[in-house]
Formats: sequence, structure tokens, C-alpha cells
Amino acid sequence: MVTRKRFKAVAAVSALLLAVSACSQGSTTKEPAAGGSQSAGPANIKIAYQQWGPGTVMKNFLTGVKAEYESANPGSKVEILPIVASENDYYTKLQLMMRSPNTAPDVVYEDTFLINSDITAGYLRPLDDYIKDWPDWSQFEDTAKGAAKALDGKTYGIPDGTDTRALWYNKQLFAKAGLPADWQPKAWDEVLTAARAIKQKVPGVIPLNVYSGKPMGEASAMQGFEMLLYGTKDTLYNHDQQKWVVGSQGFKDSLNFIKTIYSEGLAPTPKQALDPNMGSKVGTELLPGGKLAIALDGSWIYGNWQKTGAKPWPQWTEVLGQTAMPSQDGGGKGKVSLSGGWTWAIPAKSKNPDAAWNLIKTLQTQKNATKYATEGAQIAVRKDVASDAGYKSSAKSTQFFTDLVSVTVYRPAFAEYPKVSNEIITAMEAVMTGQSSPDEAAKNYDEAVEGIVGKDKTTSDSGGQ
Repeated sequence: MVTRKRFKAVAAVSALLLAVSACSQGSTTKEPAAGGSQSAGPANIKIAYQQWGPGTVMKNFLTGVKAEYESANPGSKVEILPIVASENDYYTKLQLMMRSPNTAPDVVYEDTFLINSDITAGYLRPLDDYIKDWPDWSQFEDTAKGAAKALDGKTYGIPDGTDTRALWYNKQLFAKAGLPADWQPKAWDEVLTAARAIKQKVPGVIPLNVYSGKPMGEASAMQGFEMLLYGTKDTLYNHDQQKWVVGSQGFKDSLNFIKTIYSEGLAPTPKQALDPNMGSKVGTELLPGGKLAIALDGSWIYGNWQKTGAKPWPQWTEVLGQTAMPSQDGGGKGKVSLSGGWTWAIPAKSKNPDAAWNLIKTLQTQKNATKYATEGAQIAVRKDVASDAGYKSSAKSTQFFTDLVSVTVYRPAFAEYPKVSNEIITAMEAVMTGQSSPDEAAKNYDEAVEGIVGKDKTTSDSGGQ
């Protein structure tokens, strides 16, 4: 759902982004009209989201919301705009659409890690004047509200769920390798030991998948690398000093883990890993097909296996287990998880912001929020959804992944983060393909980060965790 850039196009687009930022920051937000869902009057509203792979959960959800909204607002039309693209390309295409009032949708599905950079570019409209009179806002957890809030203190998106990450493992393959059904590794070495056992005793199976390389984009950076890094004593960003961390041993150790799994044949081949469809294949082919023993992946992946998912697989609850990703040596909290999430946002150049807000309110009624959290395999961010009996019993893994919220970490989603993330992915790919040693790749990363944020905004002190 993650996960989930403009990285491929950043060189060509960056100058345009600056220009857009300069001309857009002065745009003003229209005051929301008072009253109910019909207050904005009839309007044509365009809503854009990412469509990738065979899944149809979001498409079906939005189709239902469209019918509900149009019925409640006679004369209004909702146009659903699926952007068929991988995560990286979705970000790029969406940002290009938001540059002009002629192409800007009215509602967009916005990844929380891009909020600050998209604000800097002048793409998004603050929602504070809307949410101050919206009773449902009190139902949202403070952490979710924080993920949608920018550095300027304003809120730019309404969260529709969050996620956590852990290790999924195939109990049947583990049995063949003599590994326990109730697997609970306490350190990286125990994860590697299990992967080596799989390789030795269950040939023809990928022992361990950790997303890596440019085609998988933010999934590589967040779901792969940062799940390792935040298990060390180091971090990406020192919040006390407000500086980006360079020269850390944890960064090198994380790259060494990547080197180990790829050099020992414990991971997919580089060709497999660099397939932009790898994320979809893990959920719809490799795990259901018994071809992958351990997957470092997200809480949402089981959505593929539900009746409404891309690959219905009712047996998954018996075949697969879940266990927390351990820290490097069992230190710290012992467990590692990262969380992200997506929001519904209104572009600054939307022609119908009031109607767009009314559509977001329809998307986020308690009934609709519960429906999407259940069918979309999301961790609920609304209190009334989290307490819903149907949601709580919707999947065997729901409680496990919800419990990881207590140890989870959020990315330093500042405006510079997308560029820093791109350098993480570049370092990973250089190591996994054997083009650079971990030390060389880390050195190149450090230099790139200093170039992005300025040397005075870097530190060698992670500040601990």
C-alpha cells in the first residue's frame, strides 16, 4: 500500500516544481459553505487514485461512494480517475496533474510521506477551515492526525487508515526445513539462519524477500531498508538537532544485511527484485503459490487473499504466520515496525474545493470508513472503526498488526525526504547488484544527502532511539 515518485522524473521536473511553488503558494482557500452534503451545489468532481495490479478493492469502494454521493447531491457527477502506474510513476503523474487547474483533480489519494514536499511545491490545499466544523474529526487518533499535518501546522489530508510491517512466513515450508511453526526471531542472525535453512532444505523456493532497488521505490526504502536501520542504534534523522544523520554504522550494517541475502542467494534474483511488479507478485503469486518462505511486508497484504481480493486464498490463515521483525541484536524495543498511510487531499488548483470536501466527508462516514478498513486490509485510524466488531474480526492478523503500533516508527516526512529516500534506494541497488560495497554505497549516500540538505543540516549523531 504500501506502501507507494517523482524520482524517475525529478531531474526534468524539479525546475517546474519550483516555478509552480512560487506561483501557487499565494492561492487562498475558499471558506467552506455551511450546512450538509448539498451545500456546495451541483458540481463535477474528479477523484484520482492509484490502480496497479489486479486488485479492485479501491475501485469497487469508490464506485459505491460515487453512487451514494450522486444520489445525495442531485445534479452532481463524480468522475473516478484511476492512474494506472507503479508507485513511483503514480507520484510523478499525480504531481504533474496537480500543476495546472486544467488537469488538477478535485480529490487525490495522497501518501503521507509526500505531504510536505507537495505543499512546498504548492500542490495541496489546507483543510483546517473544513475540519474545524466536522464532528467526525474527533474520532481520528492523534497519531493519524499528526501524519496528515505539515510542518506549517496545518492539516492537508484526511487519513483513511494506517499500516505496520512485519515478517510473514509459510508454516508448511518451515516444517519442511525443520523450523518451528511459532517462529519468533530475536535478532537479524536468527532471520538469516531460517533463510539459510530454507535454501538448503527446500530448493526452488525464495527464502526471504526484502524489497530493494529503484523499481520498487518507497517500498524498498521504507519496507526494506528502514525496517533494518531502525533496528540498529541509528536513525535517518536526529529530531533533537533537526538534522539528517550521515556516517552511521547502522546504515552500513543495514546495507551489509542486503549484501548478505543477495550474495548468498537467500533473496530473489536481482532480475526478480528489480521487476516493478514485484510487490504485486509477492501478494498474488509467490506467497499464495508457496514459492516464498519469508516476506518482510505490510499488514495490508492479506487483502489480496480475501473474497474481494486479487487472489482469493482462504487457506492463508492456516498456511501463513506473522512475527515481528527483530532489531539487529535484540536491543532497544526488540521489535521494529514502520508505519505510513494514505490520505484524501484536495489539490490547491481544484476548481470545486467545497464539493471536493463534501465528497471526502462521504468517503469518511463511519460506515464507509469501516467498509474500506475491512476490505482494504487497513489498520483503523478512527476510534469508532477500531471498536467495530466486524472490523476487529475481519482477519486473523488484525490484532497482531494493530499491536505493533506500540513500537512503530514514522518516516521523517519532511520536504527533503523523497530525495533522501531516492538515495537510500540507489545505495541498496548498488549493493544488491554488486556494483558497490556497503561502505562505498554508504559514503556515496552521505555525500548525496549533504548535497540535498546542506552539510550544516547533517550530523553523525543519531541521537539514539
